Amino acid sequence: MHSRLSHAAILVLGLIVLGGNASFRLKAEATRSFREATRLLRDETRSSGAGVQNPQAAALKNPVASTPESLGAGKRAYDTNCAACHGNLGQGAAKAGIAISIIAEQGGKQPPDLTDAQWDNGSTDGEIYSVIKKGIPPTMMAGWEGRLSDTEIWSIVNYLRALASNKTVTVAPAAAASDGTPRPKLELADYAQMPITADNSADNTRAQLARVNFMRDEPGGRRFFINDLNGPLYLFDKQTKKFTVYLDFNGLKGRPGLFPKFNFERNFATGLTNVILDPDYAHNGVFYTIHIEDPSTPAPAAPKSGVVPGLDLSRYTTTPAITVPTFEGKIDREAVLIEWQDRNIANTTFEGTARELMRLQLPTPIHPMGEMTFNPAAKPGDPDWRVMYIGSGDAGAGEQKDIRRLNPQRLDTLGGKILRIIPDLREHTSTSTISENGRYRIPKDNPFVSIEGARKEIWAVGLRNPHRLIWDFPATQSAAPRLIAFSIGLNTWETVVIIKKGANYGYSLREGPQARTADGMKPVPADDTIPLQITDTIVHGTVKPTYAVIAYPHTAIGGDAIAGGFIYRGSRIPALKGKLILADITTAHVWYADMAEVLRADDGDPTTLAPLHEIDAGLRRLAEETFHARGGVGDALPGAGAVSGRGRVDMRFAEDANGELYILTKSDGMIRQVVGFK
Repeated sequence: MHSRLSHAAILVLGLIVLGGNASFRLKAEATRSFREATRLLRDETRSSGAGVQNPQAAALKNPVASTPESLGAGKRAYDTNCAACHGNLGQGAAKAGIAISIIAEQGGKQPPDLTDAQWDNGSTDGEIYSVIKKGIPPTMMAGWEGRLSDTEIWSIVNYLRALASNKTVTVAPAAAASDGTPRPKLELADYAQMPITADNSADNTRAQLARVNFMRDEPGGRRFFINDLNGPLYLFDKQTKKFTVYLDFNGLKGRPGLFPKFNFERNFATGLTNVILDPDYAHNGVFYTIHIEDPSTPAPAAPKSGVVPGLDLSRYTTTPAITVPTFEGKIDREAVLIEWQDRNIANTTFEGTARELMRLQLPTPIHPMGEMTFNPAAKPGDPDWRVMYIGSGDAGAGEQKDIRRLNPQRLDTLGGKILRIIPDLREHTSTSTISENGRYRIPKDNPFVSIEGARKEIWAVGLRNPHRLIWDFPATQSAAPRLIAFSIGLNTWETVVIIKKGANYGYSLREGPQARTADGMKPVPADDTIPLQITDTIVHGTVKPTYAVIAYPHTAIGGDAIAGGFIYRGSRIPALKGKLILADITTAHVWYADMAEVLRADDGDPTTLAPLHEIDAGLRRLAEETFHARGGVGDALPGAGAVSGRGRVDMRFAEDANGELYILTKSDGMIRQVVGFK
């Protein structure tokens, strides 16, 4: 059966984060509400020294005596819920050596030392209790109200006082909770070791052995196309298990690759983000890539001549960057979509041409335009034949305190959207128009083409980072395939959504099954509508948000960031038929959901979610062992997450042409095949 969350249960699982007021309808009200929400945002700057910051909270008295029992309970609760961010002894992330990767990427402040005299939000017992209970929007300090009892929170306060006074607290470990039901196991077999491209002198995820991101099966089943974010695009021969560098994108600072502005040193989704083959690749040799560039790098944007002997650049020109709303003119990166055509796909060298299709500005360092897919059911002559769907992240805009915050909702910008374009100017000429830059076509049946001021490329709106797109492609071809997106959340929910033409998925005014407000995460209002936002001040009526069919929280039972997944359609493991297999990037928690339940959850009710069933894949242990065996530096996996703690597994899924599944792990640079399920 599907599960229906009560409003109370949602509040129990939700974390308190920054949000917006979703009740406004008219242009003037939209402007006023946005300004009011902005005014309500709390100052994140750190206060100097101890003292009362919140008099109302400071008036609260700790009703729990600091007894050995209370200290033991506080230590257990702290170790389970707080140590991953603040360190095992409350010493703060920096001193504990567990700097949270996503905070470091954005230049934010790491979780602080809880044992010194410096307090962000007041140093009294009551203020500390209030921060633990309510959280600190918009930072990653989540509220634990409902998930920890008041007694447990007061006990954590007592434990922090004991840590500050260097008092030793010992406690017997709590017995692991279990419902007595053994978890099914995913059986894995090593398939290939990626060539190591790690930078062991760098911090964070740059020390991952190979930043493998996608693996695409070539028609005919002879080879995989595999990209490493650090720059190489490989051809992998399935018979010989040999990697061959097909194209090297990394031409930064004199490196031998193609692109002098190539940006890969900032961790996460930088570098060579994606590769996908055209549906007619077997006949036309066309494929597409997305890579990230730094526009401030003092070098040409065009690829370097002579790097690839067979690459004809005589007609290559760059395109004007598509602008995005930003703050004080700041543009951090650009995502570049390129069409490549290889005249001879039988060998392992590139011989052909390249054409830049799109260049999109990114206002912050994270979550770029990064995913591409084609409708697998479309055939020559069909309206969707060779029509590309693009997952375009919001580049971290929706969590900002300024004009960028509404970008995922705004129809005048491409971030936080699903896009739909026709890369080949010769296709669908009578049913499409040419883009502003003249490099691709836009279908006339896209949902917002008739709205003044809206970008015509947009297919769906209101997503934070739809970094993986798959298709529910049924065996009976009479049913239209469903496009499914895996969207990384802010610090509350990780979600799976069914993409529909013109739908609005709510972000940054909704996340998961909840509303994001200036007071934190709340149940959706009775009048569940949000403005159809054209710009920051112009709206075009209202729309009811479309909600996730799967959501898991940023807690120990969930994770930090959804990895994506696939609906199993292979033949090797009959027990997985009809199941959606998905996982979390950092923790490597793996689950399955029955597709029948997923489709039933698509009922318009935000509280209806398909249940997840946990699978034991043993990936963290495997990744740690292999990381060290292959020469990885450090006593833990690179990077850290708020839930995973120190060491990110950093996993993704891949699928071959037969529907069999693979798991890609950046930390140890491995590709493993799923071979069993028991």
